[in-house]
Amino acid sequence: MSIVWILVSVGIVIALQGLLVALFGMKAIGYDRRFSRRSVYEGERVELVEVIRNRKLLPVPWIRVESRISPFLRFGHGGQSEEREISADQYHKSVFYLGPFSQITRRHDVTCLKRGHYEAGSVALTAGDLVAMSMKTRQMTLDCALDVYPRLLGEDELDTPSTRWQGELVVKRWIMPDPFLVSGIRDYRAGDPLRDVHWRASARTGTLQVKTRDYTADPRMLVVLNVQGSEEQWGDLMDYEQEGIEQGIRIAATLCRRALDAGVEAGFATNACVVGEKGTGKTIFIPARRANDQMEILLTAMARMEIHREITFPTLLETLCDLQGADILILSVYDSEQIQARADMLRGAGNSVTMMKLERGRRREADREKTA
Repeated sequence: MSIVWILVSVGIVIALQGLLVALFGMKAIGYDRRFSRRSVYEGERVELVEVIRNRKLLPVPWIRVESRISPFLRFGHGGQSEEREISADQYHKSVFYLGPFSQITRRHDVTCLKRGHYEAGSVALTAGDLVAMSMKTRQMTLDCALDVYPRLLGEDELDTPSTRWQGELVVKRWIMPDPFLVSGIRDYRAGDPLRDVHWRASARTGTLQVKTRDYTADPRMLVVLNVQGSEEQWGDLMDYEQEGIEQGIRIAATLCRRALDAGVEAGFATNACVVGEKGTGKTIFIPARRANDQMEILLTAMARMEIHREITFPTLLETLCDLQGADILILSVYDSEQIQARADMLRGAGNSVTMMKLERGRRREADREKTA
């Protein structure tokens, strides 16, 4: 009889604690997660910080936090532990025990493998009792996002044409006379253009005088990236085909950084869109300027850029024909008569245009074996 009463008592306790968890398990539970930084460069590390709180007297035997995180955010120290489990490289699960009025902070080391904009704020919380008879689930959407900037290339990684082009651009900053910036007057010399003659000074002195001009400090560099793999391409590129475009993004980011550091205005344009605007026809265009926040604006746009052709590349070049006096670098994996025709239009508007061909992405050996 004593055994029966023991079993009955255990059953009542189990049922009671299950009922308490079902009724109050999710009450006064707070959860937050964030990245230790809002932005990092490709290849760098960042911490994902989880904070969970129990603001009531009733303990929670276990609470599970589940979310889906991009496989390009690689968690360190392996994928499995008693407190954490990662499956299929993207399903993240953390398990906590919460005592009365307690808080737990957990930090995960994450390596950012690829440029992009990553959202990690959609989570599901499940609280359960000791024997998992009763469970309560709650969905949450948190502000937890990370921008991974393209990696900046070293001197030995930049192709010679782009390095030489930017060197010429930086030198031109110091040798191009500014037609609007007059620093003084001097006596006329043979070969001086008549437009520089200062007629009032000449009349006052009785000898021909010309204006002396200072040198420009405001050339404008615009890097234009083509995300099409060929002139006939309409659909999205395969993953291996995107490798050449990704390298183009790195080149664009590196050249913009160096230009801004040298005091040159820098901008960026592409026929791709930002994440979430696919199919809207909106493309990325950041006018060339020199400001404290310009590099951050450029890198953020590049991080959030989706490799998807919103408009054809010749159409994009046509939209830039209102520009004047810009130094334009075109990055593309292919050339065509249409591109050259639009480049000539840009030159006719008073811009200098240089084209650099990107290396095409190469299919991996495993992919070749599958299609063989």
